[in-house]
Amino acid sequence: MWNVAGGELRPDGLDQLRIGDARYDDWDVVRDFSDLETARAFRQSLTDRGVDAVLTSDWPLDEWGRGDIALRVPEGRGIDAEEMLEDPE
Repeated sequence: MWNVAGGELRPDGLDQLRIGDARYDDWDVVRDFSDLETARAFRQSLTDRGVDAVLTSDWPLDEWGRGDIALRVPEGRGIDAEEMLEDPE
């Protein structure tokens, strides 16, 4: 019962999350997310359009893939990325 209520333990996509990686500190934050599944979907939307995007977090996520997750793009590309997410075409 607890697995269903709390979500999937050790969710897919943890390998796509950069934890404590200072190389991305200067990249623009496009959006913040609290769960990995949603963050991955938005990242995929950008990468499908040819935008270099990463997911970062300062700390490891909990066992259900929740935490403080930032979707980042290279410096200066944040406004363009935000517009792409607003217009899903």
